[in-house]
Amino acid sequence: MNISVMTVSFPLDGETLKEVKLLCEEATIHDYRVYETIMSVPMASSFESKGFMVLAYEDEQDLLVGAASAIDLMGLHTYEWSLVVTPAYRQKGIGAALVEGIQAGLADRGAEGQLAVVIDGSPYGHAFIENKGYAYSFSEATLETKAEPVALQTDISIQPYAGEQGELIAIYSEAFGDLPEESEELIAFNTSTNGRKLWVAYRDGLVVGTVTTAQENEIQWVTALAVHPNCEGQGVGTALLSFSKDYASKVGAKFVMLDVEIDNKKALSVYEKAGFMKAQQIDYYVKQ
Repeated sequence: MNISVMTVSFPLDGETLKEVKLLCEEATIHDYRVYETIMSVPMASSFESKGFMVLAYEDEQDLLVGAASAIDLMGLHTYEWSLVVTPAYRQKGIGAALVEGIQAGLADRGAEGQLAVVIDGSPYGHAFIENKGYAYSFSEATLETKAEPVALQTDISIQPYAGEQGELIAIYSEAFGDLPEESEELIAFNTSTNGRKLWVAYRDGLVVGTVTTAQENEIQWVTALAVHPNCEGQGVGTALLSFSKDYASKVGAKFVMLDVEIDNKKALSVYEKAGFMKAQQIDYYVKQ
């Protein structure tokens, strides 16, 4: 068996994208795990996505039998990467070759950090990545609910971002521990990237929270949801989630999804009360 490995930058051409989708679908059917999202397939065809894939082909059949995908989601030179190998070709050294390709690609692009991403419960995934010198860091649950019209609260107004940088920097600092320059980069990314919209929540003329929505085919992702510390427990988070579901329905999305750290019990409780249910768990590993 001869395997050829190549690296291609985003955006992928239509034929390659189709091959990757078929690879993910075959693995999903076999493993009962959804691979398209962690493989960044929905973003791989966009000129705005900063990333690449390492592809492994079986030469005799010219068949794609494995792929690894790396993407810099926030434009901060930190890449998240994952890989998938078609079930019939596992434990044949293809995964190791893909990891080597990922490391070379990260070095070529001057990556300053990396996170290896594994779906909880995927065959061989955790043991394989640990054997490659990675240590478990944290886990996120992917939650989902249906996009649907919602009767919104009248005391909280949610509007598109209109330059409230100072207020959002203060909120991000309290909510996420971000430095001012990190918050500025996040705001710039969420206001300049196609498909993303940054929203600001007002009550009585004051900024009380924020959320960003991101369109990905039939999914509307919710990210960077944060509430002013003086307004926690006052329904602001629930209002932002209700707005997100309502907005998603208006733009034609079918589902609303978000990621939350497993250890964040407080946030999990808020999301579950808002109708979100756990779809799968993603585990993150750092290189030792």
